Amino acid sequence: MAGVGSGSRPPLLLRERDPVAFGAALERAWRQEALVALAAPEEEPLLAEALAADPDPSPQGPSRESALPAGPGVLVPGGGSSGGRRWCLQPLAHLEASAGATGAWLEALGIDPAACLHLNPLPFHHVSGLMPLLRARQWRASHRRLAAGLMRDPDRLPEAAPHPPDRPVVLSLVPTQLSRLLGSAAASAWLRQCTVIWVGGASLPPELARRARGEEIPLAPCYGATETAAMVCALTPERFLAGGEGCGSPLADVRLRLHPGTSALEVKTSRLSPGRLRKGRLEPLPGSDGAGWWRSGDVARFSAGGVEILGRADGAISSGGETVFPEQLERRLTELADRHALPLVAVLLLGRSDPPWGERLVALVRAAEGQDPQSLLAKLRDLTAAWPAHERPRRWCSCPELALNGIGKWERPRWQHWLDSLEAR
Repeated sequence: MAGVGSGSRPPLLLRERDPVAFGAALERAWRQEALVALAAPEEEPLLAEALAADPDPSPQGPSRESALPAGPGVLVPGGGSSGGRRWCLQPLAHLEASAGATGAWLEALGIDPAACLHLNPLPFHHVSGLMPLLRARQWRASHRRLAAGLMRDPDRLPEAAPHPPDRPVVLSLVPTQLSRLLGSAAASAWLRQCTVIWVGGASLPPELARRARGEEIPLAPCYGATETAAMVCALTPERFLAGGEGCGSPLADVRLRLHPGTSALEVKTSRLSPGRLRKGRLEPLPGSDGAGWWRSGDVARFSAGGVEILGRADGAISSGGETVFPEQLERRLTELADRHALPLVAVLLLGRSDPPWGERLVALVRAAEGQDPQSLLAKLRDLTAAWPAHERPRRWCSCPELALNGIGKWERPRWQHWLDSLEAR
């Protein structure tokens, strides 16, 4: 992997494998002061592209970009819902600081991190799946990988992964996994036996939160990013079960504020990524102000429950002079469909140019297998007929392949391209 800047050692690509072997390989690499690059197999060409040096660098003045620094760490992919994969550098010291802050959060609840069994069904090549392994390493606790197949067959979960009787169990999930598990009585009972279930990676839909409270599941909704080495705030299970909303208060090593003009959530922490990989070099994080604050891509507000994420700033659209957050409307549509027992599997709202409105929403809808998609579209159209015009989709499209990615996020550019192709037919 040449082209990462003069004097810097090429990062080691570490593929996901048996968790024990993966963890051992990671430890060996870090003992050798190596930087490890993580990528899903299908994303390895994108990583290679990011590592490749620019053959025609700009001659205009000194660049703020630099070669990758020496020392142990990871290049881990991020990017959220709005763009292609971007590899963030996270030094090992930042990952350890993140694990330490999360351990302190547990200690404040009276939970000994070292006594915990950390169950992890998330992929190692994302920060949400890497950090459980790092937390267990830092805390000298136990870590167990949960196979992806168990998430798709939740009735098997209690027998395949029984809870130990003598230690607290902590679990990391994304909302799509939680929803699937709550559909199984056996898995719901298994979840109830956990001590803490961090759920993040995407917003927790209100209907899913209601179901979890009804089952007395000890959820801890949280918020974080690849750029912050995962979690920066979390709501305690006690507050969640009491009806609290949002993602709780910042961890001990984090400060949060809202940008006065956009209400984008801004984060200050010593574990902020030094930058992103681009054309073989490291460039500063967009939104960094030089004083340690980083502006995320999420619009938020502060409430009694702490931080509430309203939606992606880059996913918001301007329609008829109003700012619309599609994620909020997607959650509302899902709740409506549940209330009326409609066979809705997934819905995604995309902004499309529509002068003089600016943009209007188009809904992509996936019906349950064996159900009539056109009938579902008609019922959803009727249910939203009284919505304000700027929130009401102007067009409804059946999309049988519509699905979140592996960590429960929408890859909106992919579905925009799908819609472009549909409209070009």
